[in-house]
Amino acid sequence: MAARSRLALRPGSARRFFWLSTFAVAMGILEAAVVVYLRELYYPEGFRFPLVAIPDRVAFVEVAREAMTILMLLAVAALSGRDALDRFFVFGFLFGVWDVMYYATLRLVLGWPDSLQAWDVLFLIPVPWVSPVLYPLIVSVALVVGFVAHELVRGRGAQIRPGRVGWAFAAAGAAGIVASFCWRSREALQAPTPGAFPVALFAACFVLALAPFLLGGVRALRE
Repeated sequence: MAARSRLALRPGSARRFFWLSTFAVAMGILEAAVVVYLRELYYPEGFRFPLVAIPDRVAFVEVAREAMTILMLLAVAALSGRDALDRFFVFGFLFGVWDVMYYATLRLVLGWPDSLQAWDVLFLIPVPWVSPVLYPLIVSVALVVGFVAHELVRGRGAQIRPGRVGWAFAAAGAAGIVASFCWRSREALQAPTPGAFPVALFAACFVLALAPFLLGGVRALRE
């Protein structure tokens, strides 16, 4: 009983963690390299708003690249996950490490972002997602911490299961977070400075998305 009361990793978890981290770090560096090239071509004096118009074929390739990046993360999660729930947490971990490494590489190579309040284009599908760097990093760190918690809880034979209602709340929260990132998309295409980021919307939806997993984790530990 004493052994089961302690949080511990399952056998093989350290090896899996190493290779998943290696892949995500490499993806983050690769993504940053592409952005360095794009900024050299279209923002030689530094990234700024409104976004520079680029040729249609380049825009198509960029959108396709983003879609393929997500597909690659999904593929690795599908191959390495033990079950559907595990694949969900693995994908979140890959996404989180990838995003953090992406910004760390840009900071090292370009000296950007110069602060966590610097605005960035996060995604282009179906419209530009724009936000200060701080907010996607909050999401990414939460995804990484969630994966670690998932591994520790499973190490003692339990699982973090939000339940059907919890998943519904989490999905609604995730949709709200995406909405907050798309809130200023039109201004990103037209204005030199996007308006204020909808912090209240982001915060409320972040809590809504996170709460089911926190409650599920507490329930799993009690069981």
